[in-house]
Amino acid sequence: MDALAEEILLKELSEPFELPEGAVDFFETYGFIKLKNVLSPAVLEHYGEIITDLVFKLNKLTKPMEERTTYERAFLQVMNLWREDESVREFVFAKRLAKIAADLLKVQAVRLYHDQALYKESSGGITPWHADQFYWPLSSPKTATVWIPLQKTDMEMGPLAFAAKSHNVEIGRDLEISDESEAIMAEQLKQFSVNEAPFDLGEVSFHSGWLFHRAGENISGQPRKVMTMIYMDETQRITEPKNAFQIADWETWLASKPVGGKADSELNPILFSY
Repeated sequence: MDALAEEILLKELSEPFELPEGAVDFFETYGFIKLKNVLSPAVLEHYGEIITDLVFKLNKLTKPMEERTTYERAFLQVMNLWREDESVREFVFAKRLAKIAADLLKVQAVRLYHDQALYKESSGGITPWHADQFYWPLSSPKTATVWIPLQKTDMEMGPLAFAAKSHNVEIGRDLEISDESEAIMAEQLKQFSVNEAPFDLGEVSFHSGWLFHRAGENISGQPRKVMTMIYMDETQRITEPKNAFQIADWETWLASKPVGGKADSELNPILFSY
């Protein structure tokens, strides 16, 4: 890519995106929002190729699909790609996306918790119902994940589905992603409206850390390529880990910073601030 073309892409990643009227209230009420035309096809194609190359280079899950657990069948998962490649760092650190997160969370600044590529292979299974913050030793619900499909994502690919308003209740907050979480929460979440729809190219979603969400299996014959970034309020503090997963997250993504202190390690840079 020539310097001018790269400059145009970087300009897009730094420019603010104008949220539609009512978006912040919608996110606060329902715990998620889908936004169209946030990223251009050119940005998704350029950075998507780099991210994809890294995912397949760094992926360590090589077992046949029939030998995997439900979690392993859901997706290939590679994290903190920003530390592996300067171009991916540009994408992960995009102020355009981080500002949206800050605005939706109604905070002055957001830090990165970590990034995460989630590639659901062709014939990949469901992603069971779960809430992300079960895994995070963080004190505040002021967290949000941006889910960025790197291609148009029809229903056959397993787009993300959201249980609207489920971030307001505490049922299921002790469940890891599993067959059990799928079975229990499928029953419990009958009281909530589920938003499940395709994603257009350039459309992204943001969801709260405690919002329950899932994805269907991928029967499209093509991999479903998704990049995500998890944002947290800049004032976020670390809590005593409540389970083995939170211990691992504390050590891996928070650099074992002191419990009770700010989540402000070198792994958690501020990505946007007013």
